[in-house]
Amino acid sequence: MIPTPGQPKVHYGLGAVNYHTGETVVLIRKRKRRQEVAELLQALLDKHPTGTIFVAWDNFTAHQDDEVEEVVRSATGRLILLYLPTYSPWLNPIEMLWRHFRREVTHCELFETVKVLIEASYDFFQRFNQCPEKVLSIIGAH
Repeated sequence: MIPTPGQPKVHYGLGAVNYHTGETVVLIRKRKRRQEVAELLQALLDKHPTGTIFVAWDNFTAHQDDEVEEVVRSATGRLILLYLPTYSPWLNPIEMLWRHFRREVTHCELFETVKVLIEASYDFFQRFNQCPEKVLSIIGAH
C-alpha cells in the first residue's frame, strides 16, 4: 500500500469590496456556510457603522438563510442585498479581485502549511487596502 496525505485542508475566502473606495473586507474560514456569510455581513456593518450598505452577490444557498436574514433585520434597513443573476460572476466586482488574488498569491505556489497560505492571503488584502486605487482599477470601477 502507498500512503497518501489524506484529504486536503480546505479554507474559504469570503470577501467584499467597496465599489467606491476600493476598500476590502476579507475573512478566511474553514467553512463557507450561512454562519460565515452572516459573519461577513456583520463585519461590513462594523466597518461602516453609519449609512446604507449595498451588497451585490450571487444566489448561493448560504446567502439566503435565517442567520443571514437575522443580520439583515438587525441592521434596520442599513443593509440592502442585491441578488445577481445565476452564473454571472462578471457582474460581481469581488470576483475580479479574487482572480487577481489567485494569480498573485496561489497560482503555481506550494505553501508548507495552511497557516502560511492564510498569512499570505491576508497580506495580499492588507497590501491592497493600502492602495485602494489599484483595487478600483482591478474591479473596473474607474
